[in-house]
Amino acid sequence: MEALNAVVEWFTLPLQFDFMWRAMLVSVVAGAVCAVLSCWMTLIGWSLMGDAVSHAVLPGVVLSYLLGLPFAVGALVFGAGSVALIGVVNRTSRVKEDAVIGTVFTALFAVGVLLVSKIPSQTDLMHILFGNVLGVSDADIAQVLAMGAVVLAVVLVKHRDLTLFAFDRVHAHAIGLSPRRLETLLLGLLAVTVVVALQAVGIILVVAMVIVPGATAYLLTDRFERMLVIAVAVSVTASVLGTYLSFHLDAATGGAVVAVQACAFVLAYLFAPAHGVIARRLRERAAPGGPAPEPAGR
Repeated sequence: MEALNAVVEWFTLPLQFDFMWRAMLVSVVAGAVCAVLSCWMTLIGWSLMGDAVSHAVLPGVVLSYLLGLPFAVGALVFGAGSVALIGVVNRTSRVKEDAVIGTVFTALFAVGVLLVSKIPSQTDLMHILFGNVLGVSDADIAQVLAMGAVVLAVVLVKHRDLTLFAFDRVHAHAIGLSPRRLETLLLGLLAVTVVVALQAVGIILVVAMVIVPGATAYLLTDRFERMLVIAVAVSVTASVLGTYLSFHLDAATGGAVVAVQACAFVLAYLFAPAHGVIARRLRERAAPGGPAPEPAGR
């Protein structure tokens, strides 16, 4: 009975505080939006692009702070600008896309770091770097809800087109769709999603929010519709558990949320029924003749 009471208290104690309800709401919304988009990021192979956009928004956040504007304004401008800049450089030079992405996002992030170092008061900016979901205001919540709703609405309307683009760009073009426009739309959604997640985990960890849930779900199913559901379930569960852990451990909420997501990925990597490492090894041993012998010299 004492153990049961301890478990109940572990879950109910944080809910006595208003800031925990706010943190839970923002974390869940951000987690759900990021999880939906992460499925397309995983299928297309845009992990580096997600990293680029999440880091490239830093100068915009700093400039918004200096001008007294909402952080989302500068973040959206620089997020969309970084995507456009990557596209221009990629199309007008012989440099490969991954090198262009790495160059652009590191350059913009470096500019943001320089700006941060020149601002006397850095408290708010540190919250943007590492997240401050426990201190969100009503305006922050309204911003997250509004942008999250926009992303989910667009995804709902363009769901089939975006899915076809992810699986077969040639076929999408053959039936009259514009792959370039769909790519631009998806990158725009990525920029908005990054801004949604800033309050929850900060710029440094936001790339995990838009990659890990989709990667985890990809190991657990071969059907895209199920992948979406699993990714959202994993991300929302991690957001809730991570927020609880941050309260009880007095630790950073963003770090706790991403750590739980990482644990989910490790479990899927090891124990996924079809694609997990352990399940694959068991099938190899059960097959006639057992696993193939290792090449000589290993």
